[in-house]
Amino acid sequence: MIKDFSRIQRLPPYVFNIVNDLKATARARGEDIIDFGMGNPDQATPKHIVDKLVEAAQRPNTHRYSVSRGIPRLRRAICQWYRKYDVELDPETEAIVTIGSKEGLAHLALATLGPGDAVLVPNPAYPIHPYGVIIAGADIRHVPLVVGGDFFAELEKAIKDIWPRPKMLILNFPANPTAQCVDLAFFEKAINIAKEYNLWVVHDLAYAEIAFDGYRAPSILQVPGAKEVAVEFYSLSKTYNMPGWRIGFMCGNSTLVAALARMKSYLDYGTFTPIQVAAIAALEGPQDCVKTIADNYCKRRNVLCQGLIDIGWQVEFPKATMFVWAPIPEDFRHLGSLEFSKKLLNDAKVAVSPGVGFGSYGDQHIRFSLIENEHRTRQAIRGIRQMLKQA
Repeated sequence: MIKDFSRIQRLPPYVFNIVNDLKATARARGEDIIDFGMGNPDQATPKHIVDKLVEAAQRPNTHRYSVSRGIPRLRRAICQWYRKYDVELDPETEAIVTIGSKEGLAHLALATLGPGDAVLVPNPAYPIHPYGVIIAGADIRHVPLVVGGDFFAELEKAIKDIWPRPKMLILNFPANPTAQCVDLAFFEKAINIAKEYNLWVVHDLAYAEIAFDGYRAPSILQVPGAKEVAVEFYSLSKTYNMPGWRIGFMCGNSTLVAALARMKSYLDYGTFTPIQVAAIAALEGPQDCVKTIADNYCKRRNVLCQGLIDIGWQVEFPKATMFVWAPIPEDFRHLGSLEFSKKLLNDAKVAVSPGVGFGSYGDQHIRFSLIENEHRTRQAIRGIRQMLKQA
């Protein structure tokens, strides 16, 4: 019985499964559901990256076990990529390849945390940020990250209210699900607090390149002295349309890199070598595809946000990410995000992610992922308009 498995018992029911099951049932009935749920890029990986994978896969010597830390050539490419931030890294001690950032985040938690440890996590947050901590046996302290709130005041209050003091702070900007963006001064303050209270800092930079309107997302490693306490994760999933390839990396503090490397040495043999070779082609090859991918999301953002505003649903245009974090319209706010998501699915034939799935402070919002083209998005707006009219 699943109730006998202590780690699984600590995990709450996966809210997104409720909407996913309803979506599958509706599609089984033949209904056309427009899906803005999972943040799963729908476009092809750029051709030069795929070609490099094919070329590498045709060499028999790439079919053997790989290296859990990542092949040296890829680690050098990662460190070279970071130079655009004026950040210098040692590929031997300050960079490690991960099987997507999700795997890396979870295994870093297993390597560094245990019962009695506490971790500070913004709320709302991408689920692996809090639940990787829970799976590792540690405890979470939620820090509200809401419109109009003072995150740093809440953070310092949480630190001072916990004894023993927390061990780690997890951040994610540009943020999933809220699409909130920060400047380098934000990270400077976070690093100062971390040093004052002896915290490790783990930052997830997955959406750095999916930015619009001239915004440029900073790296936390740009802060002088950040490597003393911080690491940063990055994923190729969104930047290069490579979600199914499962390739990412973590850079920064050598102690945390060594801890993750040791954990991974017991758990995996690394990503398939041809995928790592293709990742080198992505990082070092032509970057015009990155702008094309970001421009595509920007067009979808504009159609969705303007369309919602035109029908009376007030939302903000995000400066980054592939998400729109939309407050539930006032007439429906009493439903909460899960019931409102069900209503959108049943009445407008539109699937979204309920905000409560990202934490209790997200329950007055829903998240749209920009994974439908402009035509389908306009179709969704028409369905939503009809639903709002009937309210």
